[in-house]
Amino acid sequence: MRRVFTAAAALALPIALAGAPSVAASTGTSANAVPGVQVVHQPKNPAHLVSLGPDDVCDYTKSRPTLHRGSSGPAVQQAQCYLNQAIGAGLDEDGDFGQLTKSATKDFQQCAGIVVDGLVAAQTWSFLSFWANAPDAPFC
Repeated sequence: MRRVFTAAAALALPIALAGAPSVAASTGTSANAVPGVQVVHQPKNPAHLVSLGPDDVCDYTKSRPTLHRGSSGPAVQQAQCYLNQAIGAGLDEDGDFGQLTKSATKDFQQCAGIVVDGLVAAQTWSFLSFWANAPDAPFC
């Protein structure tokens, strides 16, 4: 079964990422429906679905390697740009993962409610990308 995300689902995503309980969506009713659960219907015109999302606010690279203190290059610039957008970190986007970038990463992870380790790995990349591109950024 292919999952399709609608604009309404995208608006609900920050709540789901923040640890709120999720509600299953359905395209109809059934005998097994849970009382009190809101049923979300798919739009009738799939041509209006958002498939890729907005343009990325940071465009140094699409690479998402695990970053740590001592890392350098365009992926670090990407992470620094995301940190600036997501939490207003005020980092120089110089591509050097030093103590300030590590500290900003930990601040972001704490704010996002994810593992606080100072590394920019898969989970942090995912949250950074989403938060940096959110219309109400910066957060925290």
